[in-house]
Amino acid sequence: MQTAPETPPAEVAGLGYEQARDELVRVVTALEQGSPTLEESLALWERGEALARRCEEWLIGAKARLDAARSGASEQPGAARSGASEQPGAARSGASEPGGAARSGAPDPAAER
Repeated sequence: MQTAPETPPAEVAGLGYEQARDELVRVVTALEQGSPTLEESLALWERGEALARRCEEWLIGAKARLDAARSGASEQPGAARSGASEQPGAARSGASEPGGAARSGAPDPAAER
């Protein structure tokens, strides 16, 4: 059973969504199997919390980008759905939500391509 984190805590901020998610799955599995010591369990838990926050940052950033794309599409002439900006959440940006992309520093997933 692997109990040591795969990347140092400072590097969690540099992980992509899939990397953070995959490591979080491994951490949860290790916690479910039980660690030999309380200290190892606590270290795994803390690591899992950091990875979960990183995944959430990515998801908030992705939602903000989708909201912006929907809003931009409804403002263009000839948009397929002229009422798209009237739908709940269609005109919102993630920046106005608690922990939104603007405040969280969530990366732009397209920037990693």
